[in-house]
Amino acid sequence: MPGGWQFSATELARAYARGETTPAAHLELLLARIAELNPRLNAIIALDPRAREAARDCGARIAEGRARSPLEGVPLTVKDSILVAGLPCTWGSRVFAQYVPSEDELPVARLRAAGAVILGKTNVPEFTLEGYTWNPLFGATRNPWNPELTPGGSSGGAVASVAAGLAPLALGTDGGGSIRRPASHTGLVGLKPSIGRVARGPSLPQILLDMEVIGPIARTVEDVALAYRAIAGPDARDRRSLLAEHPAGRAAQAPLSILYVPRFGEAPLDPEIEASVAQAALALTALGHRVEQQAALPFDLAPIVEFWPILGQVGVAHVLDRHPGKESLIGERFRALLEAGRKVSAARYLAGIETVNAFRRTVTGAFEQFDLILTPSAAALPWPAEAVYPETIDGRAAGPRGHAVYTGWVNACGHPAISLPCAPARAGLPIGFQLVGRFGADELLLDVAQQYETAHPWSGRWPELALKG
Repeated sequence: MPGGWQFSATELARAYARGETTPAAHLELLLARIAELNPRLNAIIALDPRAREAARDCGARIAEGRARSPLEGVPLTVKDSILVAGLPCTWGSRVFAQYVPSEDELPVARLRAAGAVILGKTNVPEFTLEGYTWNPLFGATRNPWNPELTPGGSSGGAVASVAAGLAPLALGTDGGGSIRRPASHTGLVGLKPSIGRVARGPSLPQILLDMEVIGPIARTVEDVALAYRAIAGPDARDRRSLLAEHPAGRAAQAPLSILYVPRFGEAPLDPEIEASVAQAALALTALGHRVEQQAALPFDLAPIVEFWPILGQVGVAHVLDRHPGKESLIGERFRALLEAGRKVSAARYLAGIETVNAFRRTVTGAFEQFDLILTPSAAALPWPAEAVYPETIDGRAAGPRGHAVYTGWVNACGHPAISLPCAPARAGLPIGFQLVGRFGADELLLDVAQQYETAHPWSGRWPELALKG
């Protein structure tokens, strides 16, 4: 079993219970790593000055046999688009540079009530609308596997903090793949829950509507499940969560029907990713599941792809309309989005929402034929840290969302999805694959993911930077 900074959240809880370390001692160990490694990664943009006091309180509870949950004393980071009382919430934008919320967002409050220790906030791209992590306040976040490259986005700081061993857990958001793709780029597990399964509020403006959800990131499925169960559940302040039931579904132990779609039409895909995900499909077959490969998804993504840019454009316009006179504070790329968003008619926007609702009905019907869908998590390996997106994939031109084709549709339909590590690329860069379940089948996804991890463990893989730190 690893020790010290390499402890997973679950292992750390056991170490506390055995008296091998304390929350206060472990926090100091991680703070020393942050001081050494974070300047090279730019993952954490603010530390919580209350962490030491919280860790001491957790240690006293454990010593007295009053631990509130297995998360008692476990440190975690929170993405800088999620509200934490008393800490900056800049959203990567100069518009929000001075914003310090007075209240925790619900998932943060639940983790704090479970005994987790908030380490600090992690870096994001401006308004969390891009697939890499850079903003004008803090600059670029770098991938621990190769600091010249991006960890992806928008949860880039979150995944970098976990991949480098600065924290065993991170809380992120996923509005178009922002947990799953960065997890795939850094060798981690990232869960996007079903819409409503994790209650939200208060929050920043939800410019991606209910399609953006909060979820956990960790090195192991067990840790992701531990954090997920702490933050999941209804709350009357978020009425969507009151309707998110926990259907019994099928048992993961039974042979599941898995639809494997390695490519989306003519969209380019890195051949190393394609080969690695194909191995994962064979591994799931070996576990007893029925994996059927198809050339296409059983539903049309074109209407969603057409509406997707409008969401971000109108979202930026909405934010700036709430903060008049601050247009000059946003990045140049976002000024173009702002102008485009202000030209979108209400009728066009409402038509797009109707498209999303129709898409949800279609996807629900399609899932009557299978239990899970398997795809790559991202179409490209990590690219240079300050480049917005990879301009080419497999030698072919790729637009701004070319690397992200596999994930956004899942946010649109609201189903749960998880990204899991598979065989890395020849140069050692991580690769991930995505499993998508029926609406509400979050626990089933976690069960299947645990089966896969047990047969093909990855937690021993660490970037050289982390091991030398």
